[in-house]
Amino acid sequence: MVRFVGLLIFIVPEIFAQNSLDIREHLAIDIGGIKQWISISGTNRRNPVLLFLHGGPGNSVMRYADNFTSELQKKFVVVQWDQRESGKTAELNASGKPVTVALMEHDAVEVILYLRSRFSQDKIFLMGHSWGGFLGMMVALNHPELLHAYVAVCPMVNQLESERWSLEWMMNKAKQDNNNEALGELAAVDIPFGGGDQLYYHRSWLARMLGNKPPPRDFVEAWSLKWLTLFNEASAVNFFQVAPEIKCPVYFFVGTSDIQTNWEITRDYHERLKAPKKGIYFFENTGHNLNTKEPEKFQKTVLKEILPLADN
Repeated sequence: MVRFVGLLIFIVPEIFAQNSLDIREHLAIDIGGIKQWISISGTNRRNPVLLFLHGGPGNSVMRYADNFTSELQKKFVVVQWDQRESGKTAELNASGKPVTVALMEHDAVEVILYLRSRFSQDKIFLMGHSWGGFLGMMVALNHPELLHAYVAVCPMVNQLESERWSLEWMMNKAKQDNNNEALGELAAVDIPFGGGDQLYYHRSWLARMLGNKPPPRDFVEAWSLKWLTLFNEASAVNFFQVAPEIKCPVYFFVGTSDIQTNWEITRDYHERLKAPKKGIYFFENTGHNLNTKEPEKFQKTVLKEILPLADN
């Protein structure tokens, strides 16, 4: 009898582990010839997979992603990925090659293929914010067969035009306010940005004029040394021209106070885009970072409007 009880004590944990569907992992996987860091979170590993592409480029969200995905994790297997030269991936290893749009897209596709194989799913859901919104658009354009749907959150759609528009808006506001300091610094800004100082003047005054705290100058200039070439390459892509049609469902989440990735440009692109299914959802109380500013509405919208596509 004692032996039987002991045997039960030994095997029950193993049975429990086999039957548990909950998943929460952090791991490095081989992507693009280097180790790249991902996290996987969900209450049921059989649920549809949702891969989130962070913005920046370079802005890992892994440490605070639960703040805007906790409800999504109940219905999706939510995957965060620290892209090449970002977050934990950058700590693990350097890129080893120049970072380009093509290279980042290739990495993203490899991550998707890994997830399809790992979870035995033919298609996944893809979501991207800002720069990640741009990257996801490239994947949706070139690899629609991999996706149930793509969700673009405040994406870079025609970023050069967006930057020109916001610069003009700031110049007009500075003139109205007789702000000679702003006029002088904004006059030094070229589009596309010619260096970290120009990006700092632009982003600093944009933040101030929207009532937000401006970013530190040393941070912006350090970011520019690492990322501005890639950012300018992505900004030069006009999806009105290169992607008039995308052959998977595409949905846009936009904040109607978003000037950084101009929400009206995204609205106009949505109107023109041809896709099997499409939709646009407006967040009236926020701007560029709607997923962190309105996480409850953000998640409710995904669960109501996007999740049902898994059955198609």
